Amino acid sequence: MSKRKTGQNFLIDGNVAEREVSHANITKDDVVLEIGPGTGILTKLLAERAKKVIAIEIDGELVEKLKNFIPDNVELIHSDALKVDFETLPKFNKIVSNLPFQISSPITFKFLDYNFSLAVLIYQKEFADRMVAKPGSKDYSRLSVGIYYKTNCNIIRTVPRTCFYPQPRVDSCMVQLSPRKSSPFSVHNEPFFFELTRELFNHRRKKIKNTLDRIYDMLLEDVPHLDKRVEELTPEQIGELSNILYIKYQKKI
Repeated sequence: MSKRKTGQNFLIDGNVAEREVSHANITKDDVVLEIGPGTGILTKLLAERAKKVIAIEIDGELVEKLKNFIPDNVELIHSDALKVDFETLPKFNKIVSNLPFQISSPITFKFLDYNFSLAVLIYQKEFADRMVAKPGSKDYSRLSVGIYYKTNCNIIRTVPRTCFYPQPRVDSCMVQLSPRKSSPFSVHNEPFFFELTRELFNHRRKKIKNTLDRIYDMLLEDVPHLDKRVEELTPEQIGELSNILYIKYQKKI
């Protein structure tokens, strides 16, 4: 059952699966997306409680095995979840998954672009720690900023590594995400804000001025925080910086 290539460590603890589904508050009105159903331990529980489950699995062997026992209200899709356009799927409102570790970052950012109501997800502990990290900490990253801007994030519990097969080297965490009804701060242009955040954290040890000099051909007068590093800034301050630079950029073009 080892699928190291796709970063899958299969959840084998039924109690953990029950808790994960319970925290998602699944009802018969819900359509649930599951990424990486694997052996189907979550899929069966979700199908018992939800109106419909959309399960995306990249591994063909697992897909064939799942076909033998999944209920009729599960739509099984053999594909790479990173390549699937979520807008082409039946409208889902909740996400419940034991995520393949190797796609944790890109699939999470993909979730943030979709209008879901609640997600309960299992990540490696170090990734979950980055999701809720505060400015100035070693785990603070563009992920922390994006999660804070888009959602309310809560680490529900630690999931021991013994709950998976093959057993990973580290423990995991069960995480609940609920999209914010309104963002904690406003930005003039979200793609610009997220791209700036990515660039700054790609050069987190550099002073902000040095990074901005490299990526923008514009005068940086009246721009705040130039002598700081991005890890010292709160998400709100990064948003402030984004708005000032966006206005300057628009004037330039």
